[in-house]
Amino acid sequence: MAEMSPARKVLILSASAGAGHVRAAEALLQQCRLHPWVGEVQHWDMLHYTTAIFRHLYSQVYLDLINKAPKMLGWIYDKTDTPWKNEKLRLAFEKFNAGPFLRAATAFKPDVIICTHFTPAVLVAWLYEKRKIPVKPAIVVTDLDCHAMWLARSYLHYFVALEETRQHLMALGIAPDSVSVSGIPVMAPFARALDRQAAREALSLDPRLFTVLVSAGGFGVGPVELLIRQLLTIKVPVQIVVIAGRSEVLKTKLDRMVRDVGHAGPVRLHAVGFTNRMDEYMAAADILLGKPGGLTTSEAMARHLPMCIVNPIPGQEERNSDHLLELGMAIRCNNLPALAWKLESLMSNPAKLQAMQRATDYLCRPNAAEEIVRKLLEAPLPTEPADAEPRRLRQGAGGRKTRKALLS
Repeated sequence: MAEMSPARKVLILSASAGAGHVRAAEALLQQCRLHPWVGEVQHWDMLHYTTAIFRHLYSQVYLDLINKAPKMLGWIYDKTDTPWKNEKLRLAFEKFNAGPFLRAATAFKPDVIICTHFTPAVLVAWLYEKRKIPVKPAIVVTDLDCHAMWLARSYLHYFVALEETRQHLMALGIAPDSVSVSGIPVMAPFARALDRQAAREALSLDPRLFTVLVSAGGFGVGPVELLIRQLLTIKVPVQIVVIAGRSEVLKTKLDRMVRDVGHAGPVRLHAVGFTNRMDEYMAAADILLGKPGGLTTSEAMARHLPMCIVNPIPGQEERNSDHLLELGMAIRCNNLPALAWKLESLMSNPAKLQAMQRATDYLCRPNAAEEIVRKLLEAPLPTEPADAEPRRLRQGAGGRKTRKALLS
């Protein structure tokens, strides 16, 4: 660092609609606490500052759609993916339900605001345009693709995972010098070098066996049982590590399956509850089987871990899946009865598996959080004075129809 800088107040904003937005914010919080130019940093889950009905809509209703009506969620995702469609109605609804958040953000008087969810980003942009705060939001997109909901009229900088996403935003009017391909922030342990064999030994796994890591949290109890029963039909030696997360019901069922399987066949089954050692489990694995959420994907890529995608949620996970398949770092299984065969085929083709591992280099950005914090604090991009006309995202000559065509 060339010279000292006044201590900054940093506000990181997420929303607990799914775990990924919060995990990205926590990674940024971790890096801010390490930076000498940060005098104070806070991470707020903005849903804690909203009405009960708004919290229910964003958290419980969202989860219910994932578990019970994923096609409906996909339909909503597609229907709302037109830039500026119903913009005023959406902003009015969010302002009405986020009064405590708007007041708290104004009173905090931060020097830097970083958003890992689109709702606080749009609300902070509105506060800036109304001269209630002097700073615009830095927006960290937590999926590989960028949905129209992430678009804010006023912004400091966009951070995205892919050059294709950067080009997409530039086509929609984002200034080229205001969008960077940083990757999605992951926690610092994912940047630590860790040998696969050493990781297996540290986790009491067999260092000789091909290892499938199953991220079970996104599937639900019933579907996970079906998935594991298919994996148990694999005919070659393999160990399967299933991460149940915080679901005690799922962990109990998995423990029962582990006892039933025993050590008679070629498959060794391990059940793990909530763990803070996910970076080690990913280092130990040969492939990750699960849903391609933005954070899970970025953590896997940071560990050079290819993916086997099973039943992605329509919408953002479908789009993440498209990118991973196109880049050659994942395979996809649409039919559970073929899952064992699909994995056996990959296990018998080490050249293909190695090619998938090499392909992960393109998305491997374990230092994304550090890069974002450093860019915002050490090389701040120019901003207008508080009394100047805010720079707004331009519509361009094509208007709404052009934006919609670009997304189709």
